[in-house]
Amino acid sequence: MRVVAAMSGGVDSAVSAARLVDAGHEVVGVHLALSRSAATLRESARGCCTLEDAGDARRVADRLGIPFYVWDLADRFEQEVVDDFIAEYAAGRTPNPCLRCNERIKFAGLLDKAVALGFDAVATGHYARIVDGPAGRELHRAVDPAKDQSYVLGVLDADQLARSIFPLGESTKAQVRQEAAERGFAVARKPDSHDICFIPDGDTRGWLTKRLGDQPGELVTPEGESLGHHHGTYGFTIGQRRGLGLERSQLDGEPRYVVGIDAPRRQVVIGTADLLGIELIEGDRMRWCGPVPRGPLRAGAQVRAHGAEVPCVAEVRGQTISVSLDHTISGVAPGQSVVIYSGTRVVGSATITNAGRNIHPSTKVERSTTQQPGG
Repeated sequence: MRVVAAMSGGVDSAVSAARLVDAGHEVVGVHLALSRSAATLRESARGCCTLEDAGDARRVADRLGIPFYVWDLADRFEQEVVDDFIAEYAAGRTPNPCLRCNERIKFAGLLDKAVALGFDAVATGHYARIVDGPAGRELHRAVDPAKDQSYVLGVLDADQLARSIFPLGESTKAQVRQEAAERGFAVARKPDSHDICFIPDGDTRGWLTKRLGDQPGELVTPEGESLGHHHGTYGFTIGQRRGLGLERSQLDGEPRYVVGIDAPRRQVVIGTADLLGIELIEGDRMRWCGPVPRGPLRAGAQVRAHGAEVPCVAEVRGQTISVSLDHTISGVAPGQSVVIYSGTRVVGSATITNAGRNIHPSTKVERSTTQQPGG
């Protein structure tokens, strides 16, 4: 096959490209330029897509003897990932830009361009597996649970999966680093990038303040009593404990958390931990990695990239999905994504619109009669 190997300049994409070459594919390495003003050097282990990263990717491609190109998708990344991130926080939600990037850049922008140029598939260094199932290709968790990235790939649809390759899904991170060292790649010990790539210093609140400006409002109790003031609801997320700006005398010895955000009224609701517990998730903007589930599905739900999977009953209702959890979890915010699993298989994902305690009656009685995991 003719394959575009997405090469970020890290160890994972380097080994991924090398394995494609070993498998006999016709491989072209592509580095995505996603920043309009890429820094020359990385800032610690945060961020990616710098000029240094592009140089690292090029050196790996040269060592493999494959063509290498830099594709400029900075404008599209700005519009579809960065602007979306700002808009979501401005509306009081907590987005996951990695999912949006996978959905709209790496497996829409990159894949669409690759197919238009006559390539058969796109390969990345994500830790996930693709398995041929009875209804077509299926997305599954990686064998290394510590590095599994199936959560951030839950936005892929069946057509995108059909043209995707993840060569690292059967390997551990330690094995990948060892292989990179044995191949003589200089990136073998390069640290992983983490957090939000376009906020390399990790200061999300400061970054948003520069773009949204001062938007003063109140910190309030669940009953509406004023506790103080803030400079923008975008500086808070559900479950946050640090940086609330409360006096010690206001806490009564019990920790306080952000339990609600009302962006239109510029209010951040502060309460105790018991108010964070939720048992029901509702979502929209659904994406399916295969057939759309019909009727209640006994499954597992994951709401964070490295969070635990929670047994649940998921049911599609028109353009929305309802996910009834078997037990209470906390810190779930609108704007995050819920990814549904059937065994190790990714069924699909949705953007969380609401999370609470009100369990839909039908999901309670159907727990023993719903569909069971098939993978």
